Amino acid sequence: MGVVTSSVAAKFAFFPPDPPSYGVKVDEKTGNLRMTGVEEKENVDVVRLKTKRETEIVALYVKNPSAKMTMLYSHGNAADIGQMLDLFSELSIHLRLNLMGYDYSGYGQSTGKPTEQNTYADIEAAYECLKKTYGIKEEDIILYGQSVGSGPTLDLASRLPRLRAVVLHSPILSGLRVMYPVKRTYWFDIYKNIDKIPLVQCPVLVIHGTDDDVVDCSHGKQLWELSKEKYDPLWVKGGNHCDLEFYPEYIKHLKKFVSSVGKSGHLRNGDQTGSTSNSSD
Repeated sequence: MGVVTSSVAAKFAFFPPDPPSYGVKVDEKTGNLRMTGVEEKENVDVVRLKTKRETEIVALYVKNPSAKMTMLYSHGNAADIGQMLDLFSELSIHLRLNLMGYDYSGYGQSTGKPTEQNTYADIEAAYECLKKTYGIKEEDIILYGQSVGSGPTLDLASRLPRLRAVVLHSPILSGLRVMYPVKRTYWFDIYKNIDKIPLVQCPVLVIHGTDDDVVDCSHGKQLWELSKEKYDPLWVKGGNHCDLEFYPEYIKHLKKFVSSVGKSGHLRNGDQTGSTSNSSD
């Protein structure tokens, strides 16, 4: 029963765009990698990264000259980084951050298959690239996990005590809990975020739509409750699972959060709160 349920949960979790939205080729003039099939952006590096599970993933690094912090973005289950490129660029500009986004194994031009354990290795490879290639310190990194991306995000965040902050966007309590209202964690479940969130030492912002018909808003609310260092959450009134970026309060609230954690490794007084925010902000 457990193996069957785990297989169902895994099938629920991963829907890589087919065909991928982009290609990758070597620029003959520079020798650097570039994306094809999408509008090219300035200040974007394309890199291939080897993971410890022997897959090779593709990542984008969006540079902002005025950035003091860097966001590592784990996207949702039905997108690849070609589709996310415009959002990555906008977030980098509006939040004044460098931003790395990566494709999970089996997504886009990344090799292998998407599995829970592969995504953990994928985010580790992206994180190590930020540190070793770009010289970014752990304490200057904000992890951002959207939907299924909350899984690798919280797995890594639970093991990094000096992270600057974490953003959870329409997050899941666990894979099984999306499908069934189970009251305890089973060994065959995937992305056991409910058990990892209390281990996160840095400020946590949760963003969730009140009308999410894929991952109920109760998932975000429970993860927020279990966070050690809570930041005023954003419950987007009327927001669904894939449209939160289109609400003006989304970027407004993110800016406020980045500004707050940017002052120091912790929230300023008054930012850790039990109140909630919604689209009437």
